[in-house]
Amino acid sequence: MLGSRKWAWKILRCLEGGPRRFSELRVPLVGVTAKVLAESLRSMERDGVVERTEFAENPPRVEYALTPLGRTLLGPMDAVCAWSRENLGGLLAARAEYERGR
Repeated sequence: MLGSRKWAWKILRCLEGGPRRFSELRVPLVGVTAKVLAESLRSMERDGVVERTEFAENPPRVEYALTPLGRTLLGPMDAVCAWSRENLGGLLAARAEYERGR
């Protein structure tokens, strides 16, 4: 499932503005290894949220882009981000209260 993959949501955001090459994705995704990025992209392609396009050039070029299905995730992601911004203080307070009670 997409939500359980650590890098999936960040990859979706990186592809929000349009197609990007693998090396272009590595820049904003500091900390992800090439292997994990490749596995994540392959998995997201299998799920139908990312498409991989190979160009018959020398040297070969590959781009990744969101599919229409992948784009449908951007709205819910925006909503979760907005909820997080609005409720961060309450979340932190609840955690602190929980830790005090332990």
